[in-house]
Parts: sequence; C-alpha cells; structure tokens
Amino acid sequence: MKGQRISIKHLGAAACLLGLLALAGTWAVRAADPQPVAHVTGDSEVDAASLAAAIDPLFEDDTMGTTRALIVMHDGEIVAERYAPGFGPDTKLLSWSIGKSVTAVLIGLMVADGRLALDSPAPVPAWSQPGDPRGRITLRQLLAMSSGLDHVEDAQPLASADTVRMLFTDGAQDMSAFAEAKPLAHRPGAVFSYSTGSTLILADMMTRMLTNSADPDVRRRAMQMFVDGRLKGPARLNSLTVEYDAAGTMIGGSFLHMTARDYARFGELLRNHGRGVAGHQIVPEKWIDYMREPSPRNPAYGAHLWLNRDGEASDSQDSALMPGRAPRSLFGCVGHDGQYILVSPAQHLTVVRLGMSSTQEERRALKDGLVKLVALYPR
Repeated sequence: MKGQRISIKHLGAAACLLGLLALAGTWAVRAADPQPVAHVTGDSEVDAASLAAAIDPLFEDDTMGTTRALIVMHDGEIVAERYAPGFGPDTKLLSWSIGKSVTAVLIGLMVADGRLALDSPAPVPAWSQPGDPRGRITLRQLLAMSSGLDHVEDAQPLASADTVRMLFTDGAQDMSAFAEAKPLAHRPGAVFSYSTGSTLILADMMTRMLTNSADPDVRRRAMQMFVDGRLKGPARLNSLTVEYDAAGTMIGGSFLHMTARDYARFGELLRNHGRGVAGHQIVPEKWIDYMREPSPRNPAYGAHLWLNRDGEASDSQDSALMPGRAPRSLFGCVGHDGQYILVSPAQHLTVVRLGMSSTQEERRALKDGLVKLVALYPR
C-alpha cells in the first residue's frame, strides 16, 4: 500500500460508506499467511501465567470485539506478543487515529528545525486574506484540537460527517483543502473539538515547508523523504507506510500502517522522551514533554496525544483512556475501533492492542480488559 492514493469521488449512500469503513478496518499488508503466534515470557515483575491470564480474554472474549495483535513491552523488552490467526509479526495494520500522534512527532521535528513555530499564525494560504479570522489560528491550537474550525468529526447520518466526506467522498481528492475551507465555528483556542481535519491541515503545512510545488508526485516524494530520513530510519520503524491523497498530502490523521512491533517501538520512543532504540535523541525531549502537557480546553488531551485524566464540561471531552483505573501519568495514542498504544512511564510499560471493537459496549469491555493487564505491573 505504500504511496497509495485515495481518489474516491462520490459513493452516495450511507450504506456504501459503512461498507467502506468496515473494509478499511480490515486493511492489512501481509508478507504471507502466518500461523498464529503467541509468546508470553513474563519477567521478574509479572510471571508468564499471570500475563497470559490477562491477555487471553482480549482474544477470546467476544464482548471485547476482535483483537488481531497485542504486544506488551516492559523495561524495553517484549514480554508478551500474540496474534490472531491470519496475522503475525510481519502484518502491517491500519493506524486510524494513532497516526495523529505520528504526525505530531513529525511536526515537532519541523519546529525543532525552525521551519514552524507553535504560537505564530499557521502558514495556511487559504487563511491569508486580510481580515480572515482563521488567520489567527496557531499551530498550537491545531495540535490541541482547539482551532475553532467548523469540523464535525462524527454525525448521523454517517454520510454527513465531515471526516467521512473528507476521507471518502467529496473531499477525498484534496483532503487538506476540504479541511482548510471550513469556516470558524468558535473563536480560535476557545473550544476543544476533536478533528481529523486539523491533522490533515498539519500534514499539508509540513509538505509546503518542504516544497513549493503543487505537483502531487513532488509533494509526496518530499514528504516521504522527510518521514524516511527523520523518523522511519532513525527510529527503526521499518514497516511505517504512509498513504497520500490525490493532491500528494500525507493522510496522517488516519491512514498510516505499521506492524505491531513498530507501533510498540513508536510507543517506546514516546516513553523514552524521544530517544530511539539505540538511545539516540531522535525527537527533542522538550517536544515529547509538550505533547504530554494537558491542553487548556481539555485536560484529557495534549498535543495529538490522549492523557489519562478526566475531561471537562461534556461527554466529547471525556478521556479516551482509563482515568482513575491506571496511573495518572499514563498516556496513549488511540484510534478508531479500539486501536491503542498505551504508555505508562511509571510502570516502564508499553502496551499495543490492534483490532476491531466496533460498538461502545465492545470498547468499554476492551478498556476493562486493558486496565486489568496494565494493573499487573507495580507503579
């Protein structure tokens, strides 16, 4: 799927959209049809039997949905790894919104390079006309999901949701242009509103920092060179595969792919304050600290990263994690249908779960199961 472009124009019926979303949830790149893999070794903190007892329900209890891959890393070592039949260590699995955290790390590299500034107006040509109130939106606000742009992440009927339109129908040819064309619904910085559109704007912004060309192939190559040279290679995320839309913009809010082991390596990169497998500083430590700071409008969200805290004011601001049931310092990358990278610095722990939990009930049961797994390790 490397370099695949999304170029769907109009699917029409909501039933088609539902089918497409279900198909997207099954996207995986497999080197072969692997045999089931389950290695649970445990360590001095938690024995193999206790780990297995916590992991088995994640695969065998249908109330949690379907788990395809699970990895537990403790003190930098894999202590448990299990896959469903048909999946294995070489299977690339779809990120969904885990990709937002990857995009935020790439933004941090550009900030460190001096290409972008957190509190300057975001350099978006569509907002540059004198008097355009969107011209006050900052990079910090886009990362904190408080841009104020009128983006509807989820809606009924499904076909009316801006995210579905942007990814699959009338916005799919140029996703960032679709997101950037939205008017303000709130004053920039005033309201938290989770938005995949904000991540597409960030991806477009990065590409324009790398090339002035509007040619999709040039844009794609420029961004891919940056991803490969600054993150994929140094962090040893060898399976990281990026998708681009027809305009050559990285679909960083939803459509990245990695193996479970590389998702775990990415989690370890965050846990180790931007240091890679060999201990080299790949991402500035201050940037990782910033990603983990509670944003002003939602303490359960940092900079494209979920925090294990209660939200405020409305259900839309509730944490996607498990506040009160796991260490407060735990943070995570969370994607549609129950994709998780959970990172608990206090426990020296990274947990990756990839699969499909399509209903609220399944996701609630899944979180209960993950809480039991995380709770095995002392704080």
